[in-house]
Amino acid sequence: MIASTAVQHGGHLSAYDRASRAVAYFSMEIAVQDGVPTYSGGLGVLAGDHLRSAADLGLPLVGVTLLYRRGYFSQRLDDDGRQSEEPVEWSPEEALTQLPERVTVTIEGRQVLVGAWYLEIPPSEPIGSGDSGPCGRTVPVYFLDTDVDGNDPRDRQITDQLYSGDLAHRLHQEVVLGMGGRAMLDRLGYRSISCYHMNEGHSSLLALSIKNRGCESSPETAAERGSSPEGSPGPRCVFTTHTPVPAGHDHFPAALVEEVVGDEVASRLVEMGCLASGELNMTDLGMCSSEYVNAVSIRHQHVAQAMFPQYKIASITNGVHAPTWTAPSFQALFDLYLPGWRHDSSALRSAVAIPLEEIVAAHQGAKATLCREVAARCKVSLDPVALTIGVARRAAGYKRTDLILSDPDRLVELSAKVGPIQIVYSGKAHPQDDQGKQIIASIVEMAHQLRGTVEIVYVPDYSMELAAVLTAGVDVWLNTPRKPLEACGTSGMKAALNGVPSLSILDGWWLEGHVEGVTGWSIGDDGPTSDDDVEADDLYRKLKEVVAPLFYEPGEGFTRLMRYAIALNGSYFNTERMVRQYATRSYHLAADGSGVS
Repeated sequence: MIASTAVQHGGHLSAYDRASRAVAYFSMEIAVQDGVPTYSGGLGVLAGDHLRSAADLGLPLVGVTLLYRRGYFSQRLDDDGRQSEEPVEWSPEEALTQLPERVTVTIEGRQVLVGAWYLEIPPSEPIGSGDSGPCGRTVPVYFLDTDVDGNDPRDRQITDQLYSGDLAHRLHQEVVLGMGGRAMLDRLGYRSISCYHMNEGHSSLLALSIKNRGCESSPETAAERGSSPEGSPGPRCVFTTHTPVPAGHDHFPAALVEEVVGDEVASRLVEMGCLASGELNMTDLGMCSSEYVNAVSIRHQHVAQAMFPQYKIASITNGVHAPTWTAPSFQALFDLYLPGWRHDSSALRSAVAIPLEEIVAAHQGAKATLCREVAARCKVSLDPVALTIGVARRAAGYKRTDLILSDPDRLVELSAKVGPIQIVYSGKAHPQDDQGKQIIASIVEMAHQLRGTVEIVYVPDYSMELAAVLTAGVDVWLNTPRKPLEACGTSGMKAALNGVPSLSILDGWWLEGHVEGVTGWSIGDDGPTSDDDVEADDLYRKLKEVVAPLFYEPGEGFTRLMRYAIALNGSYFNTERMVRQYATRSYHLAADGSGVS
């Protein structure tokens, strides 16, 4: 089971500690632990991993997000795979500390009160432990809440649920996050923030509350500032874009913006050129306001640059927090052979020296955990020695999680001639995504049809805990998005930490992490676009001719590949490396947490 890396704090950071924080990290969702369901998926999990590694490295960060009393949603699947949604039942009082401070934001001319809840993310190891001793420090996270006394009943519901409601409700939330978040940090005594990091466009309105930004000059000037922050007045803004899908960038009609934020703020947006097209693009606002903009993989940088040619866009490839996503059996193995790996992920390069039989034993432990979890949740008994493929993504059309089921006869033939195959699925569809829901239903239908020949199970209610079990317990991680729509992807990185190789489309991070037959396998070529038929054919061919035979043949070939996945991919595609790069390239901090460089 995934270990909690967040702790409740009975008091609050000292005024001195608050005044020492240099970077404020704003994100619509942050996954700190399953008991705090303020995330929906990849964006929130990445944000949580970002802050966990900042704590490990001792960087002076503070996180800001929203408190969702109804979470995202709990997923229920009936026997036919039809998804239904229920609010998440949780009590903030049991996981967080409520603070007495209040600030106000103006929404539709009303003064809306915003409160805050508080939690600390500690370093993975006690401060000062180990041979070299990590320089860790806790990272405070604030969860903004409008369900406070004194607010109109409709305003108390603004922070009720993640990604719910209409455009107006979304814009209300983004006012609270951006403008309310900045005001709350000021109210709490964060006097030394030199950098505001906007993780996607949801918090872009915070830039309007930072004086002397100079954003009004032009998008071109903002682009020039991208790599030249010296001399910029006041705090700087930096921006990370995560999606190459146009629909993933929030757009609000100008009339709605004027109604929600008022004439003064709307006039400033007009002056900045951000309402010239008749709508507000929050990504454009964030980029315009920032001195450094980055995408989350090298391929995504190229795609984002084409989408926003007026800005200079850099690249910092995503990672995952190694101590969080490494299964207990592999943690014990790394502790034995790679001491210090928790605060120095590069130590995983030396996994090439771990005896192969111990890699096998650690994986068998993780696979046994997966089998028990599937049996408990779905009443399905997996074969512990069969080739087990994991597919767990948000159910959306462009992610093509059902590509491997496009020709079931080939799966049946493969299973009969090479060896049994079983597939473990998980992932939610957005409540308004009918196509995503239909994909889940079609997978469940196929599971019924192939029962007895190819075992397929769809585990409902994907979560951090389930992700940790699934990515560690399968034998191969499958990822089949339609190119070039995978900004990065991080599930395969979690799998690699546990010696699970990827079989994946060459998009996102896999273009950087893929070494054919060494860290895993490609599906199709590295061209810029996808062809469903060609890639499905190549997927079946690779499974039949390469992956399954290697898995079932006697010898150490598959285990050697597992070990290379740890050494080559696990050692690099982690948030320790990622946050170090943010520290030096984006925040202008020393990566050891010593302060502004």
